Amino acid sequence: MPAVTVENPLTLPRVAAPAEGAQPRSVLAVSTAPSGFEGEGFPVRRAFAGIDYKHLDPFIMMDQMGEVEYQAGEAKGTPWHPHRGFETVTYLMDGTFVHQDSHGGGGVITDGDTQWMTAGSGLLHIEAPPESLVMSGGLFHGLQLWVNLPREDKMIPPKYQDIRGGNVKLLTSGDGGALIRLIAGDVAGHEGPGSTHTPITMIHMSVNPGASVTLPWRADFNALAYGLAGLGSAGAERRPFRMGQAVVFGQGDSLTIRADDAQESRSENFEVVLLGGLPIREPMMHYGPFVMNTHAELAQAFEDFQAGRLGTIPAA
Repeated sequence: MPAVTVENPLTLPRVAAPAEGAQPRSVLAVSTAPSGFEGEGFPVRRAFAGIDYKHLDPFIMMDQMGEVEYQAGEAKGTPWHPHRGFETVTYLMDGTFVHQDSHGGGGVITDGDTQWMTAGSGLLHIEAPPESLVMSGGLFHGLQLWVNLPREDKMIPPKYQDIRGGNVKLLTSGDGGALIRLIAGDVAGHEGPGSTHTPITMIHMSVNPGASVTLPWRADFNALAYGLAGLGSAGAERRPFRMGQAVVFGQGDSLTIRADDAQESRSENFEVVLLGGLPIREPMMHYGPFVMNTHAELAQAFEDFQAGRLGTIPAA
């Protein structure tokens, strides 16, 4: 990690500093992600566990998958399962994942790729490592983010976006001390390739030891950071956080991330995911693989799934 990089960040476009008088966002809370298992038993960290939804909206949850070095025969995925009412964003830094759904969509993502699946009205879905990774073993590390859909879009037809690592917008900070991968949204006038129903920004940033990055941030967005690897701090107050910890920022129109001078031996830089989104501010009912506005809509989703209305598993 990371898969998508450049030898010299100084050759990249630079993100302009926030406007004079921009209000820095302070840190409201830092939380540590509990560990668990997903699907057929691959290890995850529940990045946003325990964070009040009012700070997450429009994001629902995020799992850090791995980082794990599989031995031969160990790699695991998920069985077939349904989704309705939201979007899944799978960002893979190391390894390979194969996606397939009951509508004929899917594909293969590998180092630095993102697959953006809009579940919408519903589908059946499976994610699994390829046979080659199962047979040989190898490194696997990624994220899966769930993004809510507003009421008016919850029942739109399912679709996919395949965002190849080579299409991610690569930027750097003013002094070249950070590599900024803009996957979706806008930062300082630069646009990422991801197309979103709810306005959001998603960034994977590698910050050199001792470097500091201050980015302009939409005042009407929320702001979250999550440590993928290494050690650093957030905000002007330099609130410490590290791998496996999430940061909730308060109001303002700029945010700051710093990398500690000394990093862990397993990570050369401080690796951080930054997320911001325009809150939907609608009721959110989440149960298992369904995210709707009311309990009645959740019950309908389960009924539709059990009746086969979300699709059928394709023949092998």
